[in-house]
Amino acid sequence: MILADMHTHTNFSTDSDAKPEAMLQSAYERGLTTYCFTDHMDYLFPMDNTQFLFDPKKYWKVMSKLKEQWRGRIDVKIGVELGLRDEPDVVAPVTAYYEDLLKKYPFDFVIGSTHCLEHIDPYYPGYWDNYTGTKGMLRYLEAELWNTEHYNGFHVCGHLDYLMRYVPKGKRVHIPKLQDVIDAILQTLLRRNIGLEINTGSLRRNYPETNPSAAIAARYYELGGRLITIASDAHYAEHVAADFDKAEAMLRGIGFTEYATFSEGIPEFHKF
Repeated sequence: MILADMHTHTNFSTDSDAKPEAMLQSAYERGLTTYCFTDHMDYLFPMDNTQFLFDPKKYWKVMSKLKEQWRGRIDVKIGVELGLRDEPDVVAPVTAYYEDLLKKYPFDFVIGSTHCLEHIDPYYPGYWDNYTGTKGMLRYLEAELWNTEHYNGFHVCGHLDYLMRYVPKGKRVHIPKLQDVIDAILQTLLRRNIGLEINTGSLRRNYPETNPSAAIAARYYELGGRLITIASDAHYAEHVAADFDKAEAMLRGIGFTEYATFSEGIPEFHKF
């Protein structure tokens, strides 16, 4: 049984109004033994002047206090989700900002995610104006590959094929044409000892698979990958640990027998 949720958000994230205490209470009621806060840090987020940033000093103070208050009931981890970028004009400032953040704050766990490319969040339909489904997804995965090769300090790759959730109706993605870049990403993760997140958030967004898909998780396993974390990507208390039973069944079917949590950047493995 999966007893750790390693990717969740609170009102420190721009896209959530959930109180940290409510998220922890939900985790406790669902029987989790480990819970990780990973609020958004997307430096230089390009859309509508939205700032996916939080005050790290305040965040650290609040989460450290909760860690102590809940000690003995649930193991609270303090994490962060970094939005990685490959556009040449923002790489240097984004890299410097994250390096400084990680030097100042010893997060238990750091997720590296690709939310934006070409100065747009591809969640928005405008990204697809000049792309077919397959080419739009390929461009996203190419950005993922660059990011996994060039950024340091993160422990897992967040929701690898995230963009599959948002492919517009009428556009088709031909998955076999993407296999080479998918393999390159997975091999880079293995070479750099970076784990793969299994994110169930997609199952709440009218998408029938986890991110990454079962096929990608199976390929990671086939290549020798065993370092996985399980994530609800919850932005609301009711979504904590959502669909973990489905994720576990999928992972068991592939051959996985354990998942990881992190403490001060060091993985700890747990049997299903």
